[in-house]
Amino acid sequence: MSPEDYYQVLSVDRDAAQQTIKEAYRKLAFQYHPDKNKGNPAAVEKMKEINEAYAVLSDPKKRREYDALRQEYGPFAYDRFKQTHSEQDIFRGSDINQIFEEMARAFGFRGFDEVFKESYGQGYHTFEFRRPGVFGRGFIFFGPGFGRGERRVNRRETTGSSEPLPRTQGKLTRYILKKMLGITEGEKGKDWEDVITLDPLQAREGGKVRCVHRRRSKELLVTIPPGIREGQKIRLRGMGAEGKGRGEPGDLYLKVQFKKSLLQRMRGLLGI
Repeated sequence: MSPEDYYQVLSVDRDAAQQTIKEAYRKLAFQYHPDKNKGNPAAVEKMKEINEAYAVLSDPKKRREYDALRQEYGPFAYDRFKQTHSEQDIFRGSDINQIFEEMARAFGFRGFDEVFKESYGQGYHTFEFRRPGVFGRGFIFFGPGFGRGERRVNRRETTGSSEPLPRTQGKLTRYILKKMLGITEGEKGKDWEDVITLDPLQAREGGKVRCVHRRRSKELLVTIPPGIREGQKIRLRGMGAEGKGRGEPGDLYLKVQFKKSLLQRMRGLLGI
């Protein structure tokens, strides 16, 4: 089951200081570390929830975005945040790898690289390169939910991450992907648009609504944030056209329209 609230996942107050959030994460990461929970798949999934919650709440910008959604959408904030942020967005710039390495040195656990390969599977890759005056080491995610990949590049021991990448850094990353990992960046699929029809009560109260994805002939369960207005759009990540190569799929945008009453439909037909 998906977590309902990042603050609950880390067991911290909503006004917790950044240091408190880091300490809470360290405590939980130690508790659920795979080396202490061998053969326990539930601990692996819990560790992933903790990683995601920390990656969001430890970043002031992402935390502000999440807090704004919590204020506006209440218990639907998590679903709303995940509709607009991929895992690539969430983990960008995180210092999780540094914290894992600290635990490895202090307690003899396996390092970040080995743990993440085991937890996240074949979609996780590391890279390293050396050039005169430049040393780079980082990790990249390729796989379901991780988009085109998360890139962290260390230059002269300084960690930096940005999206979109500057032209020279983008070329460097593409070189690493192609030459060192045998990976090429694919082309993202096209976004699609459709409509979703709600009655005023559903729009006012929010909740889960079933609708049909006409292009894929499948039923979807869509989270409707409370108070949504007619004409607004709901983004369903990855529900658009398939990407080319390793490119991620596009998104589906559902435009909200309200059901008309019988009287409104008759007036429309009569032009009054």
